[in-house]
Amino acid sequence: MSGLRQCASPRMISFQKFFGKSDVFYDLLEASAVQARESVQALHKLLSQPADPTQNLDAFIGSRAKDKKITQQIDEALCRTFVTELDREDIEALAGSLYKIPKTVEKIAERVMLCRDRVQSVDFSQQIRHMDAAVEIVVTMIKELRKKIHLERVKSLNDQIQKVEGDADKLLLSCLSQLYTQEKDAVQVVYLKDLYDLIEKVVDRCRDAGNVVSLIVLKNS
Repeated sequence: MSGLRQCASPRMISFQKFFGKSDVFYDLLEASAVQARESVQALHKLLSQPADPTQNLDAFIGSRAKDKKITQQIDEALCRTFVTELDREDIEALAGSLYKIPKTVEKIAERVMLCRDRVQSVDFSQQIRHMDAAVEIVVTMIKELRKKIHLERVKSLNDQIQKVEGDADKLLLSCLSQLYTQEKDAVQVVYLKDLYDLIEKVVDRCRDAGNVVSLIVLKNS
C-alpha cells in the first residue's frame, strides 16, 4: 500500500502541473506590482529633484520594459495552462491594470524631462504622497491575494485606496484652480495641467487594480 502511495505522488505532482495547480500567476502578478512601485519611486525622486542633471529616463524605460515582459509571460502562461486557480479573464484584467501604472508614470517622466525648468519651483509633495500610498496598497493587495485574502480585509484595503483616489481628485481641482487664477504664462498653464492630469491618473490606475482584486476576492469568497 505504501508503495502505491509513493508511486502516485509524482504522478499527482505532474498532473497538477499540467492543470496549473502549481501555476506561477501569483508570482508574476506580484512581480508586476513591484515594477509598478519601482516606477512610482523613480518618479518620486524625479519630481523631488527635477533639476538634477544625473536624472534620465533609463529607470522608467527599464521598469516599463520589465513589466511588459511580465505581462507577456502571463499571456504565454495562460496559453499553456489548462486550468488556473483564478479565472483567466481576472488574471488578464489585473495584469492589464498593473501594466498601465508604469506606462503612465513613464509619460510623466518624459514630460518633466522636456521642460525641467518649468517644474523646478513646483511643489509636487502632495501628489507624490498620494501616488506612493496608492501603489503601496496595490502591492499589499496583490501579495495577500495569494494568501486567500479575507473579504473584509480586501474591503478595508480597497476603502483606503478609494480614499487616496478621492483625495487626489480634490488636490487636482485645487491645483487647477490655482493654476487658472494665478499663473500668467499660458505655456506653463498647459504644461502643468497636463502633468497634474497624468499624475492623478497614476492614482486612478492603482484604484483600478485595487477594484480588480476586490472583484476577484468577492467572486472567490
